[in-house]
Amino acid sequence: MHNLAASIRNVPDFPKKGIVFRDITTLLKDPKAFKQTTEIFCEHYRNKHIDKIACIESRGFILGAAIALELGIGFVPIRKKGKLPAKTLKQEYALEYGTDSIEIHVDAIQAGENVLIHDDLLATGGTVGAACKLVQGLGGNIVGLSFLIELNFLHGREKLKGHDIFSIIQYDAE
Repeated sequence: MHNLAASIRNVPDFPKKGIVFRDITTLLKDPKAFKQTTEIFCEHYRNKHIDKIACIESRGFILGAAIALELGIGFVPIRKKGKLPAKTLKQEYALEYGTDSIEIHVDAIQAGENVLIHDDLLATGGTVGAACKLVQGLGGNIVGLSFLIELNFLHGREKLKGHDIFSIIQYDAE
């Protein structure tokens, strides 16, 4: 068994002073850690009757695609505004200063489908909260929210009440 937290590189003062960036590329380049991570997610969700996994760009795509392949389910990208080529549904969310938005193709999820939403990291919960609104706006049933990393000290879980949240690595302090 790999110590997955030890596979994460901490980059101080990125993207700005005072922030410790949790870099997952060091985990991804290690095939044993990458495989173990994927297996943990798949074991947790294997019998949850999931139809699709909706993943938030861009790091969420990496593990999400591996999970989709292993579970035999569809992969749905959720991207920043203007990145998807066909008709989309858009959802704005608050940032520290201003707003941003994400989009999903309107035909990505059918009403009644069971959807797992995945991203690499849960911080404040704003982006994944917007992703939940997109999936629900298309009639999808959210069966869970999954993350490789959860930053407990930012209390993102509190914005996502009512959802089943699963994370592998938690940090209690920056």
